[in-house]
Amino acid sequence: MDEESTKSFKESLFIALNLFNNHEWYEAHDAFEEIWNTVDGDERQIIQGILQVSVSQFHLSKGNLNGATILLGEGLARIKTRTRINLGIDLESFCGCLEILLRKLQYKEILNESDKPFLKPL
Repeated sequence: MDEESTKSFKESLFIALNLFNNHEWYEAHDAFEEIWNTVDGDERQIIQGILQVSVSQFHLSKGNLNGATILLGEGLARIKTRTRINLGIDLESFCGCLEILLRKLQYKEILNESDKPFLKPL
């Protein structure tokens, strides 16, 4: 990426991260989708995984436990083999919180506010 593209990517990522971390799942999905359209390879797979997590949380907010569980599992699988890729996000801790959330969803445990996934910038 050239310098201008890198700056634009970082700005877009900052916006998408804030939407995600503020639990604005639908808007976060749209913001990450814009980023997804500009990257390829492992970066594209990671962004797609985050998109799936966003949609899973949207489903969860609407009471669709089955859809949320499936998409969360797919998103986690897409990301967890690529945690060494540097997108400016702590993917290791993100996957850790996703694994806990997925287990809770699979076992139909009660969720609380702290179970919502969070994307921590590096």
